[in-house]
Amino acid sequence: MEAQEKSFGDCTLVYLEKNFGLRQVNQLDSLDTWLNRSITQELTQAETLTLPIFQQLLTTNVTSWNEQDLSLHFIGPIFSLINFTEPYRFNLFAERRISSVLTTEQGQNILLFGKPDEMIASGFRDPESPFFCFQEFKRERDPNGDPLAQTLAAMLVGQAINNHQQPMYGCYVLGRDWYFLVLQEKFYCISRGYDATTEHLYDLFKILKALKEIIKALTA
Repeated sequence: MEAQEKSFGDCTLVYLEKNFGLRQVNQLDSLDTWLNRSITQELTQAETLTLPIFQQLLTTNVTSWNEQDLSLHFIGPIFSLINFTEPYRFNLFAERRISSVLTTEQGQNILLFGKPDEMIASGFRDPESPFFCFQEFKRERDPNGDPLAQTLAAMLVGQAINNHQQPMYGCYVLGRDWYFLVLQEKFYCISRGYDATTEHLYDLFKILKALKEIIKALTA
């Protein structure tokens, strides 16, 4: 039977839970380990001096920026400051298509596909096996779509590509608020929100730095 196609952008939490059995839980060891690891991360002098500049831009503009503005002026520089490029091991990719045929709880084959806004994957010039999916540079007010569902859909595809060999990491942003999540088997857990216009900026930055260390270990 030919697989039906479903884009990340068309996914909702109801669809993912009904068709793929996803279940939200209050605690996952893999998320706890990630967040706890971030506590030990230290900021360099350059990071300490640069982050307030990004934060001031966000604070001034967050209510009026569109998705591209938020990506260009804040989210992109945050990722660049950490530097997720390790040549021939892993890299940060933007708007690269990933897809996989998944079987629903009802036995139907679905080709799930899309382009995460950002993705960290093995490979250097082209993504191979995804580790982290970052979704939706949404405006703070009146966002369209379901950023959590779109992130989870991308993580489901990454999980399938990796043959379920490790947890999938993810993050989505709504304006100033960042949420981190982990998908393991059919269970996902979401962190509290981190408001990047407050001191939470340093917490979320350290979480991303901890993610880099986790991915380094996975690709050692």
